[in-house]
Amino acid sequence: MFRIMVVEDDPHTRLLHTKILEGAGYVVIPAANGEEALERMDHEHVDLILLDVMMPRMDGFEFARILRETDCQIPILMVTAKEGKQDKRDGFLAGTDDYMTKPVDEEEMLLRIAALLRRSSINASRRIELGRTVLDFDALSVTVDGEARYLPQKEFQVLFKLLSYQNKIFTRRQLMDEIWNFDSESDERTVDVHIHRLRERFEDNPDFEICTIRGLGYKAVKKNG
Repeated sequence: MFRIMVVEDDPHTRLLHTKILEGAGYVVIPAANGEEALERMDHEHVDLILLDVMMPRMDGFEFARILRETDCQIPILMVTAKEGKQDKRDGFLAGTDDYMTKPVDEEEMLLRIAALLRRSSINASRRIELGRTVLDFDALSVTVDGEARYLPQKEFQVLFKLLSYQNKIFTRRQLMDEIWNFDSESDERTVDVHIHRLRERFEDNPDFEICTIRGLGYKAVKKNG
């Protein structure tokens, strides 16, 4: 059973999230703030963290930064009343994997948690299997029906990101920030070039295709059949 840490200073919200998660079959580890969460993590295994932002002693942003600075890659779903664009940007820069604003929809929260746990498993194995197609992160290879292709690093990273989050739309800016980093001198047209090359390489792939969402960005979708 997956073990989820709920870091929330409000006791009523913490209890509500605990009941929702336990009802879905998860083991819950509650913590009232970031400091308590770090102390408990020294002694207990955690698969995912449900994290509030506004907390005493150590807020959610600082907590997330500390985890990422120590190379802890446990998935973090930030749940907060702070809904401004800058707040979300601060959350992602601190290291959160996903972001929801209060009041949360229970079903959506459970779906996001399940997706994060699934993606965490993909990232841990550094391998994606989709029909007849296998992506190996360490080898930068895409194997279809036993025949391997080895891609340039950035091309592979773009494809791995899109296929890790099938049907999720990524803007050019998001891909630039995650793969080329925030301080890259490249512009967003670089993403278009890499997408074009990937489409040429895999135009006949039986398992996936990369779609352009006009005005937004790109997503990878699984082919039918």
